[in-house]
Amino acid sequence: MTTSLRKIVLALAAASGAVVASGAYAADTAPIAGQWDAVLTDNGPEVPFRLDISGAGPTLRGTFYDGFRPYETTTSASFRDGKLVLESEHYLTTISATLNGGKLVGETTLQGPGYGIKYGFRAVRHVDAPVAAATNVPAVAGNWVIPLDTPSSKGEKAFRFIVEQRGAELAASILRIDGDTGAFSGRFANGKWLLSHFDGHRPGVIEVSANPDGTLNVVAHYEALAKALRGNESGYSEGGYDATPRYTAYRSDVAVAKGLPQPDDFNTHTTVANANETFKFAFPDNDGKIVTQDDPRF
Repeated sequence: MTTSLRKIVLALAAASGAVVASGAYAADTAPIAGQWDAVLTDNGPEVPFRLDISGAGPTLRGTFYDGFRPYETTTSASFRDGKLVLESEHYLTTISATLNGGKLVGETTLQGPGYGIKYGFRAVRHVDAPVAAATNVPAVAGNWVIPLDTPSSKGEKAFRFIVEQRGAELAASILRIDGDTGAFSGRFANGKWLLSHFDGHRPGVIEVSANPDGTLNVVAHYEALAKALRGNESGYSEGGYDATPRYTAYRSDVAVAKGLPQPDDFNTHTTVANANETFKFAFPDNDGKIVTQDDPRF
């Protein structure tokens, strides 16, 4: 091989390597960042949610939303050879998907106390599009009370229902004494709001519609959780878990005027038998050393 021919071969090889490297880099970073319209599928009602992906390589991360606001970020994320993996380790949640034709398709797995739930997953890039103004949108923002037909497992006789409204868009959450559902969000269409929530966990859908008498109909969809609880070790049973509870919500002042049961006071729901008695405890720290109330730090 002549010197000139050898130089040409080496140049072509170098160029080919550069193209491969460049292509690998592009597949690993550039195409995945941005806003995505995602949905959990194949397990009860579909659960739409917003997913923002930012960064690249070691800084790659996903951001989930709670209602109108960014809320949770992934604890680890990777995108290699067209395959995306998002981990929320504190929720024991994993999203695994493949980018193909500009779409992400894969699955989502979630774990809870003694149960696991698996969904299909798909996402497309978010595109801002003109949204036709919804007509005859009821004004429902504010605080509501949901009286319960039977007391909850914590003895509650009513839940709080908190609603934030931005025109035709709504974010709403059901508050119990032991926590909340997260903020479901969505837009008014066909006479009702179809709201959904997924912040890395707590996936769900609720339907909200306004009645002529000023009350709200609220239908929650927990079919996937009810199915996962069947035969699990969480202490619940599907038979004792209403997969689609239906509620009627009243404005807070109306509920008071009607003498309806009120939500429990968070500050008084848990009390001590003797406020003058020393609170005693003993637990291991990160190094396995037992810590008690007698530790000098306390």
